[in-house]
Amino acid sequence: MTANPPRHAARLLSALAMVSLAACTPTLDWREMRPEGTTAQLLFPCRPKSQQRQVELAGRPTAMVLYACDAGDRTWALIKADVGDPTRVGAALQALRGAAAANVGVAPPPLGPLAIPGATPSDAGGSARIDGRRADGHPVQMRLALFARGTQVFQATVIGEHLAGEAEDGYFASIRFDP
Repeated sequence: MTANPPRHAARLLSALAMVSLAACTPTLDWREMRPEGTTAQLLFPCRPKSQQRQVELAGRPTAMVLYACDAGDRTWALIKADVGDPTRVGAALQALRGAAAANVGVAPPPLGPLAIPGATPSDAGGSARIDGRRADGHPVQMRLALFARGTQVFQATVIGEHLAGEAEDGYFASIRFDP
């Protein structure tokens, strides 16, 4: 076992501190969420509802689950899917990135670094900030994180007209996997 409990605890406390600083408004009611069938954990600022459907992901039908809720004039979401084959992980993450960008009318952005404790390293994973437009033409901002654990791929997003930063930072910093 390679887990370092003091480091893990420090990271969790740091994320919780950022969330508590960002939670100045009663609209953000932070709670831990553990997506079923995964070892992932994260904090959502509202109670997410889940929806599952079969989608075409990187050329193959794949069961995908979306967890999402609205709080503080933003939509907070996590998508998870198991692609079943390690050789499909990169293509699936690229497809998720492309779909997220297309949803706000832009080309897939370059990805920056992303460190998720316990995630499986992938060249197709990373984070981005996207400025785009909703279907109705209104401007929108999105923060996006793409990552994997084994054959499970994930996309975490926050989307809203204006993203403030602190609450979104806490959301993304809270993502981790049990050892």
